[in-house]
Formats: sequence, C-alpha cells, structure tokens
Amino acid sequence: MAVIDESKRKKPFIEDRDESIFFGFKYPMEFNGQSDMTATVLEAVKNNIQTLLLTELGERVMQPTLGVKLRKYLFEPYTEDIKMSIKNNIIDTFSFWLPFINVSQLDVNMSESTSNIENNKLKIFVKFSLNNDITATESVQVTIGE
Repeated sequence: MAVIDESKRKKPFIEDRDESIFFGFKYPMEFNGQSDMTATVLEAVKNNIQTLLLTELGERVMQPTLGVKLRKYLFEPYTEDIKMSIKNNIIDTFSFWLPFINVSQLDVNMSESTSNIENNKLKIFVKFSLNNDITATESVQVTIGE
C-alpha cells in the first residue's frame, strides 16, 4: 500500500504540481504560445463560468442546452421578479454544467442610467469556490449587452 507524505502535499486546486500541464484555454483565444492556457483548476473554472454566462442557450451547435438565456431580459422592465428569474436560471445552469462549484454570491444588476448609452446592460457578478476546497474563492464579472 502507498504511503502519502501529507507534509509535502500542496492544495491541488490552488497550486498544481506540474508546471507543464495545463487545463484549458483562456478566452478570448489568442495563439501566442503557452500563455493562452489556464494553469490552475480555479482559473479554468473561472473561464468556464465566463464562457457559460456569455453563451446564449441554443447557440452552440450539437449542444443546445449549453448556455444561459440572458439576452431575452435586456429589454424587459427590471423588477424583483425578473431579477429572481435571472438568478434561478443561472443557478440551474450552473448546477447542470458545473456541479463541482459552490456559488457563495450572485449579484444581478441592470443598468439604471437615464442615458440611452448605458441602458439595456445586464451586469452579473459571481463569487464561487470549488466544492473540494471552499477556502479558495474566485469571482467573475460579466456584462451582457455590450
């Protein structure tokens, strides 16, 4: 049986052991070498959340259930019911596509500017951690309608 030396063990979700192994691509993709790869699991999940929020439901070919239907709310009156509907939609999508994360904070705000330039922008802030290590938190902020 293998004996694991716990004193030399790092937190695998924060500090990955092998620096030559990457988990995924950073978005938007640019082809500049290895700098376009995510080096930690937390960084990869952050990119996955951002991509999931920016993908409209039904947009991906062969994966019609990937994404969140957020653009339909851009021209709706911003009420508490709409806000709760957006939050529930995001939480349901995360529980299906990213069941390994724990969302600790989810803020949804619609721009309340009186100028026409700032109207119809939906701002989403997500603070999350991995289920395996809830002490390491990360956040993502996305604006829909830019």
